Amino acid sequence: MPPEAAAPVWTIKALLDWTTDFLAKKGPAPAAARLEAQILLAHVLACKKVDLLVRYDEPPDEAARTAFRALIKRRVDGWPVAYLVGFREFYMLAFEVSPAVLVPRPETETLVAEALRLLKASPAPTVLDLCTGSGCIAVSVAHQKKDARVTAADVSPDALDVAKRNAARHGVADRVAFLQGDLFAPLPARATFDAVLSNPPYVTPAELATLAPDVRDHEPRLALDGGPDGLAFYRRIAAGVGPFLKPGGVLMVEIGYTQDEAVRALIAGRPELDVGKTLKDAAGLPRVVTAKRR
Repeated sequence: MPPEAAAPVWTIKALLDWTTDFLAKKGPAPAAARLEAQILLAHVLACKKVDLLVRYDEPPDEAARTAFRALIKRRVDGWPVAYLVGFREFYMLAFEVSPAVLVPRPETETLVAEALRLLKASPAPTVLDLCTGSGCIAVSVAHQKKDARVTAADVSPDALDVAKRNAARHGVADRVAFLQGDLFAPLPARATFDAVLSNPPYVTPAELATLAPDVRDHEPRLALDGGPDGLAFYRRIAAGVGPFLKPGGVLMVEIGYTQDEAVRALIAGRPELDVGKTLKDAAGLPRVVTAKRR
């Protein structure tokens, strides 16, 4: 009788190769599928992605393989990778994320980089981050600009809990104040800032229906829904920001790439604001509208 075929040895390399092929058949491009497989397996093995390369021939134990399979099933069911592992890298820092907050996007780093450039020469600047979510903007600014004092506001107490943990994680909790409330409502009377930053909700109901399932079905609708035309928060920010900006202070808002003209028009309609340039993201798309207080 012929010898029985040996059972496959599920090394790290074999697991990554199989999972990459499996995920790619479900939608992501092969490169994205490979990255997702690496992130999920590194999470299960409590190691860095780069460590997988030097451990290619190592066979994880059954408990690790079972945990990995469970994560892959949830990913195929539509859960964002960031929620499965509990964090997302943003501006060189690891941010805790949960379904209470929007997953930070690389496009938002455009806003952070420009804010830091403008604030570089300012001694002890005061900064307001509206709709802070995970705190990725507020914490990144405080982490890079060591003398900045940042106020981060959000209507969601659950989001603020995540943001507070991120501030503590990155050693800036003593320089970031968190306020719960709707836009400017929770701010102290006569508070003013050198910069007001925001990545507000800006997706229209029609666009919500077309979003990828991992975004549409799992990320918080509160952080996505920008009203019937996607501009509801920009109207309110433009109308309300004046008293909270110091003379010469800067307003910076992230936008959807189709919203440049509309948001610029809203800001230009405010006599106390001078609309500035629109910054493009790494893909060359309009991403951040700027303005200054007269």
